[in-house]
Amino acid sequence: MLMRLVPPELLARLERSTDWIEAGIALGVAIGLYILCAAVARMIARRIEPHCAHLGPTFTPHVRPLVRHGLATLLVGIATAVWPTGTTANIVLACVMGWALAMVANHLLRGVSIPLWATVPLSILIFVMLLSGSTGGITPLAQMMDSVGLQLGKSRISLLDVTSVAAIGVGLFGAVRLANRVLARSISRSRGLDATQKLLAEKLAGIAIIAAAFFFGIDVLGIDLTAFAVFSGALGLAVGFGLQKTVGNLIAGIILLLDRSIKPGDVIVVGDSFGWVNKIGVRAVSVITRDGKEHLIPNENLMTQEVENWSYSDRNVRIHIPVGIAYDSDLDLAQKLMMQAALESPRVLKDPKPNVWLTGYGDNSVDHEILAWIADPEAGVGNVKSDVLGRLWHLFRDHGVTIPFPQRVVHMAKPPADD
Repeated sequence: MLMRLVPPELLARLERSTDWIEAGIALGVAIGLYILCAAVARMIARRIEPHCAHLGPTFTPHVRPLVRHGLATLLVGIATAVWPTGTTANIVLACVMGWALAMVANHLLRGVSIPLWATVPLSILIFVMLLSGSTGGITPLAQMMDSVGLQLGKSRISLLDVTSVAAIGVGLFGAVRLANRVLARSISRSRGLDATQKLLAEKLAGIAIIAAAFFFGIDVLGIDLTAFAVFSGALGLAVGFGLQKTVGNLIAGIILLLDRSIKPGDVIVVGDSFGWVNKIGVRAVSVITRDGKEHLIPNENLMTQEVENWSYSDRNVRIHIPVGIAYDSDLDLAQKLMMQAALESPRVLKDPKPNVWLTGYGDNSVDHEILAWIADPEAGVGNVKSDVLGRLWHLFRDHGVTIPFPQRVVHMAKPPADD
């Protein structure tokens, strides 16, 4: 009876005001849930962050935001499902949930080094689609995006197709990077594999992940594989001509890891490059010299050229240090001092024992050679020679052994007498 006495205009106004009051309450609930999630995320992130260090330095700063927005997505989603559908309050909660899920996607992709220009459009797309789905309008949105497109021959490319391919591509790219980091961590912690086998397992696992992501994307997008028949033929020609070196280096790198002829940490000499192997990549081997220069040598070169591997079967390397003494020096004493200088050098091995050889009688000196063994050639060879020769200089000076220098005797002939 009372409702009949209220004018319809006033009743509609009251209903609208009640709807906005519920929307305000819903917004307050969402803000309260976010504050709660922020407090809980701070405690959870402290325990999770040390276990996420292996995912890279760029991922750790995103752990706390990921936990916060993830919890907010869950709690606000529950509130959205409980609230009556179609009301302004439900739309407000859907907006908050869509924003939270978009932030989860953004921080997850940024954590695996996806550029900002790729993560922001994907986050916006997730927000719009989730909001449309919550308000019952995802079908009209999809139809509108599908209506915008281009006709290319018998095929039609719509805005919905382009958006779907871009979103799935960015998502799969981020998933591949994250899976590679997780698998690399698991493989590195395996105790049954050595360093070379771990590296090979990481590369094979990376190839398998990329192949699985490719076929998964094809299946999700609903693309017929027969459409790639012409493309596969063109790809085969490209591999045969333009990509021959690239594929050859990839296969050569896998073979190097399989036969273990060159391993990370080995000291090798390839042409004019001398140093220790830092990394065996897909395309090239990284060799770091003692000067700090990093040489990138194609894998194929290591398969076809002659390579000196100082650490292939034994890490011990013998170095030759030439020494000359004057002819009037005590030969036995000088050789004894050479042996002493080699043994006193900290990097020279005591077993095998160093040796001193008399190599010849030169123009100005009696030539000797100190043969010394070291077990860490990656730390340098020239510094060992310098240390031994420096010690020998002081020993020779203290014991009166002289080091000769070139001398020339000039005979002055008398001019003939004048007749």
